Amino acid sequence: MTGTLAPSVSHHVISTILRHDAKQTSYKIALLRALNDVVLAYPDADTDGHEHVAVPLRMLAEAWIAYYWPFVDPLEPPVLQGVPSLRGDRPRHDVSFRPHLEKLRRTVEEIYGPSGPDGGWHLVEHMRIERKRRHYPAALVELYDAALRQTQKAIRQPIQYAGAGTWTVFDRPRRAALLPDHAHLPGVRPSDVCVAVPAELWRAFHDVSLWVEALCIHEWSLFTARMAGDPTWRGRAYTLLTERPDNRLPIGWERNQIDIMMHEGTHFDCPWTGKRLAPGAYHLDHIVPVSIYPFHELWNLVPADAHFNAHQKRARLPGVEALRRSLPRLAGTYEAYGASRQLSPALRGDVAIRFTRSDTSAHGVASSVSHLVERIATARNVARF
Repeated sequence: MTGTLAPSVSHHVISTILRHDAKQTSYKIALLRALNDVVLAYPDADTDGHEHVAVPLRMLAEAWIAYYWPFVDPLEPPVLQGVPSLRGDRPRHDVSFRPHLEKLRRTVEEIYGPSGPDGGWHLVEHMRIERKRRHYPAALVELYDAALRQTQKAIRQPIQYAGAGTWTVFDRPRRAALLPDHAHLPGVRPSDVCVAVPAELWRAFHDVSLWVEALCIHEWSLFTARMAGDPTWRGRAYTLLTERPDNRLPIGWERNQIDIMMHEGTHFDCPWTGKRLAPGAYHLDHIVPVSIYPFHELWNLVPADAHFNAHQKRARLPGVEALRRSLPRLAGTYEAYGASRQLSPALRGDVAIRFTRSDTSAHGVASSVSHLVERIATARNVARF
């Protein structure tokens, strides 16, 4: 595919793939949902002057591991995600990466206990961050990487067959190093194999993100019910597909570092109320709640007034005025992180994999975070305070 797409054409492409493309597996639905989530997670990607955005298959595969996680519960019968078929005289897996994902989930639960349908989100976000990844057993990391590789292979299929014919919506994936004229997302490595997403299609995902998410879930639920031959699976699939992490995240290391800083005399003010916080008497707040998107990165964790966080903010995003008032206090928090021998490299690394802006000062990071919050709130029509 060459050239650019008009906005109206981009919207039509998305809806046509979801509603009318032939589907032997749920791959095409998963591809569009993953692209939609990547657009949401990288709202400051600069498409100006670029006809395409290079999206690593690795990022899409990470999303797929989270999406398909509930369908490989080791204690339940397999939830089919494709038309049963034979390879010779032997049954063929409904999705090619199922054995690897089943083994990964089974191993995770043998070590840590039941993970639930949202467990894939936790694992993926931890594996993306090196300081969290290195705390997992080496054998588990190897299983995760193997599942990721197999999933990337599977993703090539819907990229090729999306739309009418082959390579009509997306070009053949290529290494990032061979796509110098494309916009690149933060953290993309030259060796990453990427799909080139037309810039207009990228913007269309942002403009209709909430609608795309809803239609993906709807069509995926219907597909799962058809594969099961049981209409009651429509509701069950919807529940599995909409599970998102809660606040049970292991953030003890970050909190411990902040406690040490407080005891050593560093002051933190709640970004939402301005209240001076005392050691042990605060919440470590996710600016973007994990129920909206499970960012495990340090820029998303800030000390906050415990009462306000529990009773006012909850799972909401700050509104425009709250964001404006919070900017100097967020900058103060990031400045304190930057002065910490432990937190400074973590913050730099987490900012580098999320934001494209060159200003990495405390005020620059606060501005980038504010922009991300505003774009997510607009894209998903999230409740705000």
